[in-house]
Amino acid sequence: MTSEPRFQSSTSLDVVGIGNAIVDVLVQTDDSFLQTHGLQKGGMALIDETQAERLYKASGPGLETSGGSVANTMVGIAQLGGKAGFIGRVRDDQLGEIFSHDIRAVGARFDTPAATSGATTARCLIYVTPDAERTMCTFLGASTQLEPEDLDLSMVREAKVLYLEGYLWDSPAAKRAFIAAAEACRDSGGQVALSLSDGFCVDRHRESFLDLVNGHVDVLFANDVEIMSLYETDDFDTAVKHVSGCCRVASLTRGAKGSVVLSGDQRWDIGIVSLGDLLDTTGAGDLYAGGFLHGYTQGESLERCGQLGALCAGQIVTQLGARPQVSLKQLAATQLP
Repeated sequence: MTSEPRFQSSTSLDVVGIGNAIVDVLVQTDDSFLQTHGLQKGGMALIDETQAERLYKASGPGLETSGGSVANTMVGIAQLGGKAGFIGRVRDDQLGEIFSHDIRAVGARFDTPAATSGATTARCLIYVTPDAERTMCTFLGASTQLEPEDLDLSMVREAKVLYLEGYLWDSPAAKRAFIAAAEACRDSGGQVALSLSDGFCVDRHRESFLDLVNGHVDVLFANDVEIMSLYETDDFDTAVKHVSGCCRVASLTRGAKGSVVLSGDQRWDIGIVSLGDLLDTTGAGDLYAGGFLHGYTQGESLERCGQLGALCAGQIVTQLGARPQVSLKQLAATQLP
């Protein structure tokens, strides 16, 4: 069952995402490796290029694939049959070529020219322990040097939804690009969606994020840690009360407890979808957002949007890496007819 149309029929893209263009290096390891290198299990640490090279050399064999939170979401949308575009900065190097090829190969539009100077392409070392927990060490490199002039605003104006990641707020240049794109999207009748990205990111930018959530964002994505951090509470239900009504839709994921979708005074509790053994939680939130936004831009009910998000998240945690190795479109057709 679909709701009333939410968007203009003239838009040619469903979702355009702006985020960090990162190549993920996924390595299966054990707790002793984390301890040896002083890595906090389950955390996300920003590292410099020297640290990135040192850890990379010390790691065992890994899977290299283009990543980045919003880029993963765009790939999910494209795999579901939606029309997705991505804007992000890479360098003209080997990792930049890997990123560009991977995201285009799945059908997402990526037109941002590679930089010919400055930092190298970003990479994220993701250490997955036997309990499926992931520990991330990220060198942001070229991705943080995204400038407003790198934006293809014509692409932004073609989108039903512009999807932005909170990590962009860490870089003044990317923050300016973020604001310019949001204004262009709104002026063209589109909606703006935001992912809070990370609890530590929320801690760094709480006041700015509160301002965004209160009137500048249509669709908010956050996990339980992030939304509780935003409102400085250790109680999830208290955070839900605070965010209710602040934006058009809020979608809050809770790991094994499923997710909660809010709109006005309505609430839907969505269960998880179990499709196999839990292997790697990398990208679960990203693919949840992909499923949700695909349903949202196709006019599905918010409950069904949450169910599609849960299905995509349920698939991605059964494999290594954040890029689906099965057809999400076929999976949705069989699991959510």
